[in-house]
Formats: sequence, C-alpha cells, structure tokens
Amino acid sequence: MVREIHADDLRELLELYLYLHEDSVPEMTKHLYSTWDTILQDDNHHIIVNEVDGKIVSSCVCVIIPNLTRGIRPYAFVENVVTHADYRGRGYATQCLDYAKNIAENTSCYKMMLLTGSKNENTLRFYENAGYNSSDKTAFIQWI
Repeated sequence: MVREIHADDLRELLELYLYLHEDSVPEMTKHLYSTWDTILQDDNHHIIVNEVDGKIVSSCVCVIIPNLTRGIRPYAFVENVVTHADYRGRGYATQCLDYAKNIAENTSCYKMMLLTGSKNENTLRFYENAGYNSSDKTAFIQWI
C-alpha cells in the first residue's frame, strides 16, 4: 500500500534509510524530532512509503517548490528513493515515484527532478523507465 508517512513511522523510515547511504540510525535527539516535526508540518514536503504486510519496504521524498517562473507553477524535487534489499525488483519504488508524480500533477508542477549518485546501469535504467531522463539538464552539486 502506497501512502504518505505517519508521524509514528519515523524509526522504521530511519531503518529503511540504512539501505540508502546511511550507516546507522541516528540518535533520537531533540534536533531529530524537531526536524521530523518540521517535515510533517510542511504541506510541500511529502515522504511517500510503500508498505507490505505492515512493513515499510520502499520510500521516496517529494518536495514541491513554489516558483515565480513557468507561469508561477511549482516544480517537484524527488530525493531519497530507497527500497529494502529484500524487496527490490518488485515495483515498490516505482509505485512510490508514481505517487510522487500524482502529487506533482495535482499541484500543477511543470517538472519533476531527481538526482542519483549511482552509476549502476540497473539504477539508471530504473529511473529512465520511471519517466526521467538525463539529457535535458546538467546537474551540478556543491557539497557543504
């Protein structure tokens, strides 16, 4: 079942992020809970999860960014696309991305963007099959 995150899903989401690029679940500090509350209260910040048998197995984040160009239409940024290793290849992440696309369409976004650090051909093909391309724009990253 694809849905938006619930407030009590935090720990399970953080555990899923171990399959992304994290090496440990962060401490449950005041700062973490404050950040979590900020995310949950932001109508433009959507954490989408796919739940199988009561377990969150896949997720992505979709942030809608207000914009003054393109007819004052917002754009969507997708980040943190992840699937638990035991559930990959079953379409769960695609369902999350489709949910994000529906959010973007319903908020009149003119485009969706995502970045990946992966060079894995299967991962790149996954994003292409989900409707993204790597030819329209060039991405630059400055790590801070």
